[in-house]
Amino acid sequence: MKILYGVVGEGMGHAMRSRVILEHLVSHDHEVEIMASGRAVDFLSKRFDGVNRIHGLHMIYEENQVRIGKTALSNVVGGATGLPKNIAAYFDIFTSFRPQAVISDFESWTYLYAKTHRLPILSIDNMQIINRCTLPEPIIEGHAAEFQLTKTFIKSKLPFCDEYFITTFFRPPVRKEKTRLFPPILRPEILNANRRAGEHLLVYTTGEGNQSLAETLRRTGFECRIYGMKRNLAKEEVDGNLRFQPFSEDKFIDDLASSRAVIAGGGFTLMGEAVYLQKPMLAVPLARQFEQVLNARYLELEGYGRYAANLDDPKTILDFVAALPTYEAKLASYTQNGNKEVLGALDEWLDKAEAGVL
Repeated sequence: MKILYGVVGEGMGHAMRSRVILEHLVSHDHEVEIMASGRAVDFLSKRFDGVNRIHGLHMIYEENQVRIGKTALSNVVGGATGLPKNIAAYFDIFTSFRPQAVISDFESWTYLYAKTHRLPILSIDNMQIINRCTLPEPIIEGHAAEFQLTKTFIKSKLPFCDEYFITTFFRPPVRKEKTRLFPPILRPEILNANRRAGEHLLVYTTGEGNQSLAETLRRTGFECRIYGMKRNLAKEEVDGNLRFQPFSEDKFIDDLASSRAVIAGGGFTLMGEAVYLQKPMLAVPLARQFEQVLNARYLELEGYGRYAANLDDPKTILDFVAALPTYEAKLASYTQNGNKEVLGALDEWLDKAEAGVL
């Protein structure tokens, strides 16, 4: 089939997930045209032909929180200049590619193309869980306004798709039809990683030069392999039990696969990888980012790790380290058969789309 595939560029999780789906589609001889924004364009262009750059919504982060005012202004200004390019790319695809079906990972332009041309449309992402599932009160507590705002935005983003595939390591009750839950989509490097029991903590932080965090990590008694605290490193720097790492994807994945536990933000991709590799995680979501709060609180609810609003109190990390055996016992029961479940469902959906029975 000819498939139009859209990828939102906010964060890299969408691009990493879409890469797996796209590789599957290409390997099954489908012809794919890709529309993407932000960093997703460069990431996907290295692996696929036919990647079109479009303007997409983005967020501005400062001091570990979303800056709503700056984000709104940047999107308005960027949208004014990006809209003509989006329309040009839109009509170019209409005249040259003629897709038969559309798949969107939270991307609006491909969704609009499907709706205006009455094409089958499939949504694949992790965000729709906020709108299409029932979330328990302990997950929302203290963040009701952010939850309602996020839910309203997601509800308006891709309404009335033919089906919604939601990737998740937790399973809230589904409240809307045409909705299916699947385990996180994992890149091949994670599936092929050499998972083993280690005695170091993997720490991934955007808090450059956070000395209070560094002092707390010294007290854990574990070797800490730290990414992000010192940027532009040419090689590893060692300071006692702290090992500051230059970024390397292969090294990062191996440090993850061989770690005892992980300390990082509330992003879904790394959290899903940690759960799959059965590594306890201390998750610190960005302020004003309900999706990350959701991930972190469900991580704690499932017993796979701990949620923390911040790391200001050294006791947060020290208590997490002390409880690692409890988290490891819960994670030992987590199983996932790679990406087999979601890719099988994707093939079935495409068969129905091609047969015209959706």
